[in-house]
Amino acid sequence: MDRNNDLLKKHRVHFEKIDEELYRVLNSRVALIKDIGNHALFGQSKRLRPLCFVLSSQLCNYQGEDLYRLSTVFEYVHTASLLHDDVLDNSEIRRNKSSANHLWGNHAAILEGDFLCSRSFSIALGSKNLRFLERMADTGMIMTEGQIMELSHANDWNTSKEKYMEIITAKTAALMSAACASGAIISGAEANLEAALSKFGLNMGIGFQLMDDLLDYTSSEEVFGKPVGKDLREGKITLPLIYTTERLEVSEKTRLENLFKNRRAAEEDYLSLIEFVRGNGALDQIRDEAQSYVDRAANCLDPFPDSPTKESLLELNQYIVDRKY
Repeated sequence: MDRNNDLLKKHRVHFEKIDEELYRVLNSRVALIKDIGNHALFGQSKRLRPLCFVLSSQLCNYQGEDLYRLSTVFEYVHTASLLHDDVLDNSEIRRNKSSANHLWGNHAAILEGDFLCSRSFSIALGSKNLRFLERMADTGMIMTEGQIMELSHANDWNTSKEKYMEIITAKTAALMSAACASGAIISGAEANLEAALSKFGLNMGIGFQLMDDLLDYTSSEEVFGKPVGKDLREGKITLPLIYTTERLEVSEKTRLENLFKNRRAAEEDYLSLIEFVRGNGALDQIRDEAQSYVDRAANCLDPFPDSPTKESLLELNQYIVDRKY
């Protein structure tokens, strides 16, 4: 029995309502916007961010009828970031199908991402909650900073773990944190509960990205939905590679850096380095670190009384490190 699939099936009703709203609010008089949006939004997406918002809102006893409509804000922002990311990385595959930029070109993919960002703020405006709007505006700026930091460190084999953590906290964890904190914000929950959910989402988001970068070296393309070793091929220096190069002699690190940075590496060189990353113990270390962030996230929910919703958030949190894709 696949425990991970069982967990996601448990929230099938939430996913169905989120998808209904995603489809309903994707309004535009331009047919191409809907075509690209439907391609980018629907498929093999886990909907973790809108689900975190829904569960966090319910944890804070939110009863508003706009719950699922507001949850789409987080999927739109997330999908917009992926559209832009794929253009920057020249990616051809996303979620086991051709990327939007591969099908429609970079210009259309960028503009679609811009549209989804704008649409997300239009939806958020409907909440008439200034704190919610402020949180989303701040999150958008932080995510962009993370993307630019990552871009500026492409092929930088001297990237430190500290810089890597700064990048993933901004690029990935900030949106997860906002999704959880916004559940408290729209509920009018007390400041300490908002802070608890914000930290919960932040730690869970860091754990999620650590596992994502680990799976980039271990999963198969069929399961993960994108080529294995994609980060390495795009010049992204993630923690598996950082830990691996720390175990190398300086001369060997310099040789590999020159080989990959100058794009002189053959396919066998990529496969050889991927196998070395898999076999030197770095991935076990990263999995342990991801679990430690998930454990920290779980502790952040201590201020909330036990309930089925709290249990669902804790299960979703643990799913972060148990998942295979």
